[in-house]
Amino acid sequence: MSHSGNKDAQSPAKNSGNEHLLKVTDLVQSFGQGKNKVTVLHGVSFHIDQGETYGLVGESGSGKSTIGKCIIGLNTPSGGSIEYNGDKSIQMIFQDPMSSLNPRRKIGDIVGMGLDIGKKCASKQERNERIGEMLEKVGLPRESAERYPGQFSGGQRQRVGIARALIMEPELIVADECIAALDASVQAQVVMMLKKLQAETRTTFLFISHDLSMVRYLSDRIGVLHLGYLLEEGSTEEIFLNPIHPYTKNLIAAIPVPNPVVQYKNEIRYEYGTSGVLYEDGSWHQVQGGKDHRVFCTDREFKKWGGNADEEE
Repeated sequence: MSHSGNKDAQSPAKNSGNEHLLKVTDLVQSFGQGKNKVTVLHGVSFHIDQGETYGLVGESGSGKSTIGKCIIGLNTPSGGSIEYNGDKSIQMIFQDPMSSLNPRRKIGDIVGMGLDIGKKCASKQERNERIGEMLEKVGLPRESAERYPGQFSGGQRQRVGIARALIMEPELIVADECIAALDASVQAQVVMMLKKLQAETRTTFLFISHDLSMVRYLSDRIGVLHLGYLLEEGSTEEIFLNPIHPYTKNLIAAIPVPNPVVQYKNEIRYEYGTSGVLYEDGSWHQVQGGKDHRVFCTDREFKKWGGNADEEE
């Protein structure tokens, strides 16, 4: 993918010079032409290192899923570059656990499809053993291999999708709103399972979600996306303890808390149209005291919001 000279492009965040597993630079995505042209990504830049989980969070329509589709090759970006430095594949866990599974195929064949296509197993016995082990790893009995997707609950079907991705031993998994279609209690179970699997396999994750509380639990670093712009990026601790951008503060304040009085007091309202903020005028600023904490805004906004640092060069 070629680099874009689009004037809307955001400068990539600085890094230590090490080779990142995934590096997205000035990613632009537009659809349509002429008067019907709509740009949904405005020069988004971020990187993910080996073994970490990067949480990409934002409300519906912010461009999160578009980024995921560009990374795995389902979309061709209009500009920018995506560099993948891994030796193994990238796999994706999709949002809807039913529509992403062929209802006419048995679970074992769905999970083992990648093994079959890549001729990864020397015998049927080896294939079945690997499928059985993977099903157990995601909390399903081995005999699930002989059943069909329609015989499982939504949470169980999502576990099948996770098994299908993990069995290929990818270095990077793009999890696109993979818990959004599940009930709250099932969401927690799946997220805990993902956390455990990530710790065991050291697989790198791009976890895409609108749910900042789940992103907080899973992620090492977080990028906040709104209207196709990456607005803030930093470690999970930095984002939650010292959010700078008002949109980030708005997302954090919207996380439900047990005490409704506290919830009311914490409520922060941010409307882009009336905020006076113009994303296209922004540039990256390093937050004082934050190792990897950066905000995309103007100098005036950065000073007003209390970032207390000079503009990143």
